[in-house]
Amino acid sequence: MEIADFPKFPEFAGASVMITGGGSGIGAALTEAFLRQGARTAFVQRSDASAFCDEMERRTGARPLHLPCDLTDVESLRAAFAQAAEAHGPIGVLVNNAADDDRHKTLEVTEAYWDANQAINLKSYFFAAQAVLPGMRTAGRGVIVNFSSLSYLMGLESFPSYTAANAAIVALTRSLAREFGPSGIRVNAVVPGWVLTEKQKRLWVTPEGLASHVERQCLKETLAPADVAGPVLFLASELSRMTTGQALAVDGGVAMTG
Repeated sequence: MEIADFPKFPEFAGASVMITGGGSGIGAALTEAFLRQGARTAFVQRSDASAFCDEMERRTGARPLHLPCDLTDVESLRAAFAQAAEAHGPIGVLVNNAADDDRHKTLEVTEAYWDANQAINLKSYFFAAQAVLPGMRTAGRGVIVNFSSLSYLMGLESFPSYTAANAAIVALTRSLAREFGPSGIRVNAVVPGWVLTEKQKRLWVTPEGLASHVERQCLKETLAPADVAGPVLFLASELSRMTTGQALAVDGGVAMTG
């Protein structure tokens, strides 16, 4: 299903939504999905996103707010989130999507590499959540959706720092859900499988590797960014109002959770 064909969720009209890494890959699909729902959508991304914002305005009739930000710099992150809240109102939905799945080998990882990799893949998730939780608690409601990865469930060997961070994201999700549930705040995780973004196609997809992965799936189709955007809308919407602390695998049926 195309994002333009998604059903409408009335609660998103005028909602203040923040997406990390929202200008490319899965993040771009998330930004488009929330814009089409009528949400006031902001995203943080280090690189220039002017062309993407122009495209979104042309396709959806609404322009996202791009806030250039190095997510590994906590003060910069906090400033960007405060700017989004000032422009759109207190953030009611946070989608932690930004990640770096750079391939690396255990015996070649330096302390500096580890710290930098964890800073984007885990630390930024914690401090992004910390930035929005006070406002959500004041409002008595809010939603955080954290992105993890099927790679940690599969025990893939190509990026141990990344898989460690993604396992920790699920643990963080559960802890935040428990701590802030009494304030009406829901925290869930999405665990995508191999989503064929342009980056994946450019760097890592091979016919043999993709065929092998699809063979592990129950559903014998490849995943596109839109296939993940729909479940995120569900978790952010009132349809899932009693769902929190959960990790939803969106992987074509590789992992069987529960």
